[in-house]
Amino acid sequence: MSISINPDKCTGCETCVTACPFAAIEMRDGKAYITEACTVCGACVDACEFQAIDRTEEAAKPAVDLSAYQGVWVFAEQHKGDIASVSLELLGEGRKLADKRKAKLSAVFIGSGIRDKAAELIAHGADIVYVADDPALKDFNDDSYAAVLTTLAKQHKPEIILAGATAIGRSFFPKVASTLYTGLTADCTMLDIDAATGHLHQTRPAFGGN
Repeated sequence: MSISINPDKCTGCETCVTACPFAAIEMRDGKAYITEACTVCGACVDACEFQAIDRTEEAAKPAVDLSAYQGVWVFAEQHKGDIASVSLELLGEGRKLADKRKAKLSAVFIGSGIRDKAAELIAHGADIVYVADDPALKDFNDDSYAAVLTTLAKQHKPEIILAGATAIGRSFFPKVASTLYTGLTADCTMLDIDAATGHLHQTRPAFGGN
């Protein structure tokens, strides 16, 4: 659902500003404006006597055919051409997941002058290595790395993508997840495949108390 204000009907009376329990409405150029703090509670709709505010249902997005997504991917992080040890460890975990899914294990290798190192990823269990080798990718950059990975993912449709919880992984994987409209779980300590559903089970530490 969403809240919208018709500027032609808004008189600038500020009744909605007062009525909003989340302080999500402010005045701009004499008209009410909905901010990102809006929870779509509808208090402003009821308060507006000029019917200048509408609450509308958003059209449901079409369901995604998950059967089109297959395979486990590992982002193979590298530093000056040397593959990070965490990526090699993830290939081992990815191999277990891929075998349970009866799918291929792939690595995504991004950088400059790294093509010759791809064989090392094959030796550590990858069936396929997607290499993006370009001088423009020599130094890590959130936008460029995310663009490469999301472009490949949209084309080849992996069902699982793994990355190390490193400074680089933490930096650009939220952008990847957001672009692909998928979930992201950080700091996992255990990964497994549900035998009945084929879904990925992710275990991560959590702390609680009174």
